[in-house]
Amino acid sequence: MEQNRRNLVKLLSLGSLGALLPGQTASALTSLLESVHLDSNQDIPQNLLKDSKIEALYKKAMVIDGLIIPKGWNEDSFEALSKSGYSGFSTSLLSGSLKSALKNIEEWDERIKNNSDVLIKATTANDFIRAKKENKTAVLYGFQNATMMEKSIDNLDTLYNAGTRWIQLTYNQRNLLGDGSTERTDCGLSDFGIEAVERMNELGIMVDLSHCGRQTTYDGIKFSKTGACFNHSMCESLYKEHPRAKTDDQIKAMADKGGIMGIICLGYMIGPDLGTKTTLETYVDHIDHAVKIAGIDHVGVAADFAIQGLEATGATRENWYVPRLTRFKPSYKVQWPPWIPELDKPDRYLQVAKVLDKRGYSTGDIEKILGLNWLRYFKETLKS
Repeated sequence: MEQNRRNLVKLLSLGSLGALLPGQTASALTSLLESVHLDSNQDIPQNLLKDSKIEALYKKAMVIDGLIIPKGWNEDSFEALSKSGYSGFSTSLLSGSLKSALKNIEEWDERIKNNSDVLIKATTANDFIRAKKENKTAVLYGFQNATMMEKSIDNLDTLYNAGTRWIQLTYNQRNLLGDGSTERTDCGLSDFGIEAVERMNELGIMVDLSHCGRQTTYDGIKFSKTGACFNHSMCESLYKEHPRAKTDDQIKAMADKGGIMGIICLGYMIGPDLGTKTTLETYVDHIDHAVKIAGIDHVGVAADFAIQGLEATGATRENWYVPRLTRFKPSYKVQWPPWIPELDKPDRYLQVAKVLDKRGYSTGDIEKILGLNWLRYFKETLKS
């Protein structure tokens, strides 16, 4: 019996489950466990069995990150990507001007071309499906501000033709489209902003409202013919008075029109007292609450930092925290360190899946949160 027990632990520790093919699920896991001929009365560590099933589920799941910050993408990024289990992610590109935006798109086009065995440029939902089948990662181009539109609606066509598929209408400050989340005023979308939303709908560009002010958020939902999204945000009910959080009313309005909310992994956005009261469990609390308000089909995940995590990319108090004290208003409540340890690494969503499982989510609902909800949204919003 002891030998059988050691065989089981060896199988699990060596990652034998990683050899499961995408189409294999619990039945393959059962066969694997039966292969060690365990006695029926043997005391098997239940946590090992439970974690192994979740690892098998995660391996076959469509895992889509609502927002990755690719600044300084390098070999470490590719290594982290190989450990992440990602089927795809939305990437945040440079939005300062049309020229810089198009240049950044060209850089990513070249990166994908030179690494076609790993990456796929995504313009439709089918690209994510193909990436999963081919064991690659789909990259969806987008921007966290609309400033690269400059003063012309026609520039949306230029951006779309280059591969852009999502645009956040504003960042924290006001731009030509509307007011951001930390702007003193709360005036909503301008006429230019409404025109931009209409053209984005016609082209098949996702309308993102993550950093938008309250009225701009409501306007974005109202004037978008397709569902608008909160690409990376959190629940105001759980983190009071943070300008980046979305109210229950906004979350419900977003879901009622078919949108999706990606719950942000950036720790200081989830709650105060990081490391004590704000933990991985707090992150899943935000998922729980969003599911309660929006429904299980309208909640996903989103990092808002590099694939490998902030600590791994060299973020320090001096180079990360201190500059943000001047870039962001006090209402942003920036903290140091800003990360939740379990989420600040490539396999962050495996850790989330384990907590979701412990909380009683079905395997189907876990897969929706990991990526199928994003895939559903892409199918409904992006043009084929």
